[in-house]
Amino acid sequence: MQNEEGENVDLYIPRKCSSTNRLITSKDHASVQINVGHLDSQGVYIGKYTTFAFCGAVRSQGDVDSALDRLWQKKKAELKQ
Repeated sequence: MQNEEGENVDLYIPRKCSSTNRLITSKDHASVQINVGHLDSQGVYIGKYTTFAFCGAVRSQGDVDSALDRLWQKKKAELKQ
């Protein structure tokens, strides 16, 4: 919810799993959030990153590594890196 100034005033804003688009609840203690840094053409970090969140169900199935690779390849094509 936002107030009149446009600021978020909610105490909890749930995240969504990047792989399955499921809501990650506050009780999902197995979920992770991974920030992947962006590099320039010489391989130097430029201060920007892309965030991926994965729910505990995806982690328990062992699918996070393939999901992260698939999502990053898609994002990398968008960024033209």
